[in-house]
Amino acid sequence: MVCEGAPEVRIGKKPVMNYVLAVLTTLMEQGVNQVVIKARGRNITKAVDTVEIVRSRFAKNVAIKGIDIGSHDITVTDPQTNQQRTRRVSSIEICLAKS
Repeated sequence: MVCEGAPEVRIGKKPVMNYVLAVLTTLMEQGVNQVVIKARGRNITKAVDTVEIVRSRFAKNVAIKGIDIGSHDITVTDPQTNQQRTRRVSSIEICLAKS
């Protein structure tokens, strides 16, 4: 993990600005110095967009401390044939820190 013990914001299906607000709230109101943004699969681009919006528009004193890229094997069941198969899903963790 990039930032040990830092609070996490997990990126999902919601609009990007919801996650921007979550990151800003975590960084500013809770008094923490770091936050980790995590995403998997299709949501990786949304995580990168979230980080760039936070850095460029709202918090100029926030910098990227580290990035961790990886992949995970997950088992999914095909609903038509009821067979299980393994898929590889990419993941990213971006650590933002106040400078």
